[in-house]
Amino acid sequence: MSSSKIISDLELNNFIVGSSKVQKAEALFKEQISSWELAAKNYQDLNFIRKKEFDFDTFKTILQFNPGRMVSSSAKVDAKSIKERPCFLCSNNLPIEQKGLLCNEKYMLLVNPFPIFEQHFTIPLLEHEPQEILLNFSDMLLVAKELGEKYTLFYNGPKCGASAPDHMHFQASPKNKMPVEKEINSLLESADIVLENNSASVFAISNYLRNFILIESDNYDVLQQEFNALYNSLQDTYGVDDEPLLNVIVTFNKVWRIFVFPRNAHRPKEFFIEGDEKILLSPASVDFGGMLITPREEDFIKITKEDVVNIFGQTSVDDSSFQNIIQKYKDIRN
Repeated sequence: MSSSKIISDLELNNFIVGSSKVQKAEALFKEQISSWELAAKNYQDLNFIRKKEFDFDTFKTILQFNPGRMVSSSAKVDAKSIKERPCFLCSNNLPIEQKGLLCNEKYMLLVNPFPIFEQHFTIPLLEHEPQEILLNFSDMLLVAKELGEKYTLFYNGPKCGASAPDHMHFQASPKNKMPVEKEINSLLESADIVLENNSASVFAISNYLRNFILIESDNYDVLQQEFNALYNSLQDTYGVDDEPLLNVIVTFNKVWRIFVFPRNAHRPKEFFIEGDEKILLSPASVDFGGMLITPREEDFIKITKEDVVNIFGQTSVDDSSFQNIIQKYKDIRN
């Protein structure tokens, strides 16, 4: 990563209000909005996006019509397409206006110019390495802690929404913008306790929309152990040696909360259909967190609550597989 892309405190001097990483991130955002026309326009356009809600009693989903996400939602992520395009997260290929903060000594925090949220950051590894959570989960915990005062971190697997599966990266959004962050305490009331001791708690949350696991602890080492065990159980269930289909959301407020969403498929069949039945919606972490993003107005208008259930029914892990994952996790732990 070129050092010329790392913005200095001096350059942030007119925007900065403190010295914490969160304060510097906010200063970076203000600087980029003032100096980068594309970013400024796209964040301004967020004022005009449309939303509608679907209520599922104990939780809700928000559908966001966001035409600025067309490139990401429709990204070709097959090996041939990836090989033929330059990596847009590598320093040499960043727009001339784009700069970032050094983060955890190994990453660069960048303002995402095609936002979902009023502040939206992409956090790529300085080196060009493949998207892979197992080798970088410890970094995700550290970055989440560094930014946890105000931001939530999320990770899209290489076959689960990452538009740059060839370059390791996380993303960050303002805390509690995804519905699942605010709903988790009520969802835990009906969750199954998979593990509970002085070091960590692990819960299995099942509903007819999506199944996921929550790991909670204030112990950095224990979290890595539990995540590794869960990752191995996913590999066993899917019968794969490489990364299983998953999305991860991490919050930090004295303790870490790790939301792990096992996946059945990258995209629903409607994504690939041509004609009136097509729905251009490619679920990733944000969608599994309760905020569905569609870049086409016709999809925003026609998507119903039944469509939401259908989309998650295809892309979320089914109940039987979910129980297998939990059982394999218990077996590994024992």
